[in-house]
Parts: sequence; structure tokens; C-alpha cells
Amino acid sequence: MDHSDHSHHGDHASHMAAGTDAAGGASWSMAVKATLHCLTGCAIGEILGMVIGTALLWGNVPTMVLAISLAFVFGYSFTLFAVRRAGLDWKSAVRIALAADTVSIAVMELVDNSIIALTPGAMDAHLSDGLFWYALLGGFAVAFLITTPVNKWMIGRGKGHAVVHSLH
Repeated sequence: MDHSDHSHHGDHASHMAAGTDAAGGASWSMAVKATLHCLTGCAIGEILGMVIGTALLWGNVPTMVLAISLAFVFGYSFTLFAVRRAGLDWKSAVRIALAADTVSIAVMELVDNSIIALTPGAMDAHLSDGLFWYALLGGFAVAFLITTPVNKWMIGRGKGHAVVHSLH
């Protein structure tokens, strides 16, 4: 058998270019980018929710509900606008955003808010307190570390952000 013909390896370049590794799974680079995309939307929504809830003198529970809701809204909106720019109609774009981001945002919010809730004093800290920001940013960091392998696993199976990358 002549192994000098490597034409059957032509797909490796396209896999690597698409963010997959040689084994066909998602690359860590692609997973990190997807998670940073998710983290950006979550952070904007969550911080905005905390600021609004605090300004309106709401309690912890309604403020967290608002912050988590806005994290989902902003997380989805980033993907929604990107796929709309790619030419998708609104209905298809919403379906893609929901499919691409729901698990990632949910994991990120669960981890981040659990850390905030479990950090002594963080729930009662004000926006001007360092403890509030340390707990929030620490929660985001841990959420990033936990969500990245989840995104890698999902992308490697054609789920999550893999759906969005197929439009690029």
C-alpha cells in the first residue's frame, strides 16, 4: 500500500480551521472563545441587574432574578445580532441563539451565583464594597473555568456554539 498519497488528509486542515482538533473534537481555543463570548453577555447583564436592583432598593432575591434574567438577555443578544448579520431571519436567529447559548449561560449563571451566594457577606455587600466585586469577579472566573470544558464538549458534538460557527 502506497502511503505517499495523503489526499485523504485534506480534511484535517478544514477541521483545524473550524476550531476542531485532529480527533474531530472542539479545540480548546474555540471553547475559550465561545465561553468568553458567553461571559461577556452574562457579565454585562448581571452587573446591570445588580446596579438596577440596588438603585431601586430591591432585596437580594428580586435583584438576583433581574441580574440572571439580564445575563440571559445579553448573552442571547450577542449571538442573535451576530447571526442576523449573517443573514438569518429573526425566527431562525432566535432558534440558533437559544440552541447556542442556553446551556453555556445556565452553567455560567449557576456557578457564578452559587459562589456569590456562598461567599460570606457578599449578598449584603453594596456596589461600593470590595467584597461585592471580589465575589462577583471571582464567581465569573470560576464560572469561566467550569463552563469552558462544557462548551468544548458541546461544540465537539455539534451543539452549542458549533451551530453559530457553521454560519461564519
